[in-house]
Amino acid sequence: MKGYTRYFRNRILWYLLTFAVALVLNFVLPRLMPGNPVASIAAGVTESLTDSKAAAEMMEEYTRAFGLDKSLPEQFLVFIGNLLKGDLGVSFRRYPTPVVQILKESVPWTIALQLPAILTGWMLGNLLGAVAAYRRGVFDRAIFPAFLFVGAFPSFGLAIILLFVFGIMLRVLPTSGGYGFDLIPGFNLQFIASAVRHYQLPFWSIVLNTIGGQAIGMRSMSIYELNADYVKYSRFLGIRDRRIVGYVFRNAMLPQVTGLALSLGTMVGGALVAETIFSYPGIGSTILSSIKAQDYPMISGATLFITVGVLLANLVIEILYGFIDPRIKANQQE
Repeated sequence: MKGYTRYFRNRILWYLLTFAVALVLNFVLPRLMPGNPVASIAAGVTESLTDSKAAAEMMEEYTRAFGLDKSLPEQFLVFIGNLLKGDLGVSFRRYPTPVVQILKESVPWTIALQLPAILTGWMLGNLLGAVAAYRRGVFDRAIFPAFLFVGAFPSFGLAIILLFVFGIMLRVLPTSGGYGFDLIPGFNLQFIASAVRHYQLPFWSIVLNTIGGQAIGMRSMSIYELNADYVKYSRFLGIRDRRIVGYVFRNAMLPQVTGLALSLGTMVGGALVAETIFSYPGIGSTILSSIKAQDYPMISGATLFITVGVLLANLVIEILYGFIDPRIKANQQE
């Protein structure tokens, strides 16, 4: 148990250091973008004003309200102080709506789309790769290459193809939105049915794009393990093939678990592509709109949420990896 304790302690310390660095970058990078967000926001308000002095006063008022009259270090200290209270600030673009409220509206859509899609693609890809390596035949010569070909498409390209085929040509699925534009979100049969129909295209675009990469990784590792010396020796001793295959696929799964963590780490990229092409409500669309409007608090809040989620997901994966692979415990005890 001492080896596990040392391993977990080291992992947690490294993740805390990573979070501290990410926190600084999360605050600084959006504010390095060229342009003045206050000017674009106040332009619509001051457009009808003929008095230049009144317009200038309005600009100053917005600058003070957003805290942009302070220096960057002072803004950072205010940001940290508010963060400790659970306050991510107020959105420039949707002033005076708090960033936390916007995240509460958009994050459930992204999690409901991305998490099941990534897990489904990961499981199907690993199953296909394992079967292609062990059974060979039609799985290795036809089904595996077909999914590999589909998975090789860029995510935006595959999404556009699905949209064109099923949304425009066949007209069996809606092409945009998370639900019907004439509906109000609620727990009723009509809204749920509409949300499920709008869910299909973005969901399957992510799943199909995930399967190929996971399958080729699992197939390669499975073939490597099936030809390992311990497999040959076990068969020589007369151990049942079913038991040997269990150990083979357990060892082959170790890199795939890391691949799952990396897939969760790229969740925001998939969210941005799928949500933009299908106009799906979620954190990806929110970030894109915030970047266009130079909404510093919204960008920082959304990316901070994603950073925390990715770090926690990777930490959980590393902890599971420590239990799955006993070599980690042995290495820490040396």
